[in-house]
Amino acid sequence: MKHAKLKDFPDNFLWGASTSAYQVEGAWNEDGKGPSVIDMANHTEGVTDFKVTSDHYHHYKEDISLMAEMGFKTYRFSIAWTRIYPAGSGELNPKGIEFYNNLIDELIDKGIEPLVTMYHFDLPYTLQEKGGWSSRETVDAFENYARTLFENFGDRVKYWLTINEQNMMILHGDAIGTVDPNLENPKKELYQQNHHMLVAQAKAMNLCHQMLPGAKIGPAPNIANIYPASSSPEDMIAADNYAAIRNWLYLDMAVYGRYNTIAWNYMEEKGYIPVIQEGDMEILKSAKPDFIAFNYYTSQTVEASRDNGEEAGHTGDQQISVGEPGVYKGAKNPNLKVNEFGWEIDPAGFRTTFRQIYDRYQLPLIVTENGLGAFDKLEEGDIINDSYRIDYLRQHIEQIQLAITDGVEVFGYCPWSAIDLVSTHQGSSKRYGFIYVNRDEFDLKDLRRIRKQSFYWYKDVIATNGANL
Repeated sequence: MKHAKLKDFPDNFLWGASTSAYQVEGAWNEDGKGPSVIDMANHTEGVTDFKVTSDHYHHYKEDISLMAEMGFKTYRFSIAWTRIYPAGSGELNPKGIEFYNNLIDELIDKGIEPLVTMYHFDLPYTLQEKGGWSSRETVDAFENYARTLFENFGDRVKYWLTINEQNMMILHGDAIGTVDPNLENPKKELYQQNHHMLVAQAKAMNLCHQMLPGAKIGPAPNIANIYPASSSPEDMIAADNYAAIRNWLYLDMAVYGRYNTIAWNYMEEKGYIPVIQEGDMEILKSAKPDFIAFNYYTSQTVEASRDNGEEAGHTGDQQISVGEPGVYKGAKNPNLKVNEFGWEIDPAGFRTTFRQIYDRYQLPLIVTENGLGAFDKLEEGDIINDSYRIDYLRQHIEQIQLAITDGVEVFGYCPWSAIDLVSTHQGSSKRYGFIYVNRDEFDLKDLRRIRKQSFYWYKDVIATNGANL
């Protein structure tokens, strides 16, 4: 749909950017912090280990000052569960409470709205040893953790995100590093874990509304527009299957408190139906998110699976296979360009994703990840010309404005990432930030912060409320 005149971004639009604790903080075993599943995963030493990362833990004041210089209205960050409860539950760590109190106070002092992710992949390792999300004990531990966050930070934090990319942990957890390698029947067990996470999320949303009536809370999955590889009916059904399994399973439950019909029948067909305890569905039905946060990097394309044993389909940036025999199979989209990591770039698919989510749920939307990873080059004079990142972000922000003009209620945009951090797969060389962190894979150097070209560009975008792209 073409519009004669585009609507402006709302006056109170939350321009910002995002990070996650395990990818940016470092200090992985300092001040009482316990180990998480990410800390204990088998990483390549110095490349994708998360011991130091960008050392935000010791540089947070400097980093927030730079965010304020850019004009951030919000900063989306995650709290490391193991800084609050080193063992996931039990003894509280006062140093962890102190760090996030200081971080939140610093943001507020600079006029930046804290946007807090409660859980971003880093499950306490002690809980993993007890069964992780396969155990109901983890549901109780998460509810207790949520209560502690609301008690300690709820007087200053208005916006809360429950679980980051739950769908990616279920579909691609082995690539992220969140799957227990000892699971006997991984697929079935992951859908049991998924059910427990959904119950934990519902309990946290209810608790937030009880304890913090002025706060807002919502889920934060990774949602992508799904194209059929062709106009054949078989490919259309495959795309419908994948959209239900990848997207709507998670949001239908968060918003409506029910399992998506196609996804449920898929689980039934494959033998993945979870054990549902008495009272679970009532808890799920009772929880109501105030908004939907979502992460978007690219769309995906699928074709019909011929059920001939070939599961692997198209892989993108994280070398993740897409497909399941008899259900769908990943395919390349010849209409899209790819970045240097093989990830398809689809700004128009971003607009479509907005429209699909809003039409389905009629809740305000905020983008909590969207960005371009690249091998940025530090040139003489502390210059980083990342025009490719500017182009990517500009194209996607243009699509947000088109979605707003389409009638979608969008209240914020937090691209990935505020500063350079350690990528889950390509280490510190693959950079996303507006702020360069001076380190290499095997040499921490001085960890100096350097403004990129995109820093100044985004500063102008925020200053003009999206009018000057």
